[in-house]
Amino acid sequence: MTERLVIEPDLNFIKEVGILGGEDLKKCYQCATCSVVCPISPDNKPFPRKEMIAASWGLKDKLVKSADPWLCHNCGDCNTRCPRQAKPGDVLAAIRAQTISEYSGPKVLANALNDPKMLPILLLVPAVYILIMGTLMGKIFNFQFLNFSPEGTIVHAKMVSTWLVDVVMLTAAGFAALTFFNGVKRFLCDIHQNALAEGKTIQQTIDAGGFIQALIRTVPTILRHAKFNECTENKERGVSHMLVLFAFIGLFIVTSIFFVAIYGLQIHGPYSQLNPVKWLANVSGVALIIGSILLIKTRMSKPDQKSAYKDWLLLWLVLGLGVTGMGAQLTRLAGWGGASYTVYFIHLILVWFTFAYLPFSKLAHLVYRTVAMTYAEYAGRK
Repeated sequence: MTERLVIEPDLNFIKEVGILGGEDLKKCYQCATCSVVCPISPDNKPFPRKEMIAASWGLKDKLVKSADPWLCHNCGDCNTRCPRQAKPGDVLAAIRAQTISEYSGPKVLANALNDPKMLPILLLVPAVYILIMGTLMGKIFNFQFLNFSPEGTIVHAKMVSTWLVDVVMLTAAGFAALTFFNGVKRFLCDIHQNALAEGKTIQQTIDAGGFIQALIRTVPTILRHAKFNECTENKERGVSHMLVLFAFIGLFIVTSIFFVAIYGLQIHGPYSQLNPVKWLANVSGVALIIGSILLIKTRMSKPDQKSAYKDWLLLWLVLGLGVTGMGAQLTRLAGWGGASYTVYFIHLILVWFTFAYLPFSKLAHLVYRTVAMTYAEYAGRK
């Protein structure tokens, strides 16, 4: 007797996919053009046709617990050639956004990052947190806090103590790291079970050593944007992506060096503009601004490409980080104390926003895509 399979669609999932940019999903009539034209789709069970079917049926678990949507780089090849303009690339982007929300907790934060009405509150949280921490520690350790016009040389540490900034930022980064750890652990387990169930791998278990080796092989592919460059549409977006990526890497290196200089070597700022580390900081800051502007320009020049609220939030946040970071320095060098301290405080709010909400924002792509691509390499899914 033939076994019967009962499918229970998640109608709310279908609705969310539409809200997050996949509103053309229902135009798909399963011609498979998308899977044929995609240059990076695996030969074994290629995407995105099967994802379009699953999304139409509301099979949430089949999609959010799969690595395949993360192997797509949303270059636009399938969108351009789809005869029905169902935009499979945008649907997969919406599924990825849903996956981030699914594996990031608490859910209230995940939902808030998808709701534009919550943005003022999300920005208010770091401002209030910095104010509370600064006021308390200022009274305990007897230091000045939030004086926007201190006397003498303009030094941002006069307004907000360096170690106070580090305490505030490290707590945000620690929260993000813990959230990522819990989410990624679940995600990796789920995508492995999905791959076994669908015959995408012969690896019965995940060997830590083998997975690390796969990660080492995958990282150069990510840094070179090698997969994205295999696509034919929107190749210019690869340049802006790399500018932003390497800008963040450069700023991380700068922050790490200055952290050691301050706490290990007791060398405090402001630092000379002739300092090579400052050169790297300035180049990275400019690259961040240019890269984000190019990404925004690309989005605006392609009205047919769906851009969800999360997309715009990330782009303007990255631009804001670059502008306020460079602005705080330039106003300091110009001797505009009040303006410099104000811009610096705004910069601190945006940095905390980036750190604390990282697991819930589109920047979480950097982590989840890396895990998915590494798993695909480990599982032999090419």
